[in-house]
Amino acid sequence: MIATKEHTSFNLKTMSTGDGYKLLAATVMPRPIAWITTVDLDGVVNAAPFSFFNLVCADPPLVAVGFSGASDRNGKDTLANIRATGELVVNLVSEELGDAMNITATNAPRGVDEAALAGLTTATSTQVKPPRIAESPVALECTTFQVIEPGGTGTVLLARVVQAHVQTDAFINVARLHIDPNALRLIGRMHGGGGYCTTRDLFELERKSWPVEPALKAE
Repeated sequence: MIATKEHTSFNLKTMSTGDGYKLLAATVMPRPIAWITTVDLDGVVNAAPFSFFNLVCADPPLVAVGFSGASDRNGKDTLANIRATGELVVNLVSEELGDAMNITATNAPRGVDEAALAGLTTATSTQVKPPRIAESPVALECTTFQVIEPGGTGTVLLARVVQAHVQTDAFINVARLHIDPNALRLIGRMHGGGGYCTTRDLFELERKSWPVEPALKAE
């Protein structure tokens, strides 16, 4: 039986930007984390995590990343580097990399190599200049597809995946691209300033074919 729920409604057209962010970030979850590595025009590496992120298209293979406005500098380093070079690597975050990811989230001065600060190893990418994080179980080399300026303080990046690196022992069958998600041990972003979750508590729902029996509502 499916029971209805009582709801409290909010008009995001009239809410402050901060309140809207707080509400959405605490309800649209879990969110995967894009741990993005970029390089500036001088070749300095930058690493920073972003949780307004997801895979949005398979043909062409596109990911989307949302960047909030930076109040203390002229745009975030990551976005500035992407605008300048058109390239990035999206690294995914495993449980054992949580602390290192958190270090790279600090508001370091421009030009600081956050990957080195966090004790990470960088590896040369195949098709783009920014390196990937060698410890990351999944790294997606990307090029800029489109930069969208919605009109507020945020920016949306659509990036095309051109090369994927996946932890070898996570494959059940490489030829068929079957992966054991438990082997990746990825984490996701949750509510608040420090809320995260693991992806170990899994369950499966078998996809149903038509016709299906309608679900019953609670009396």
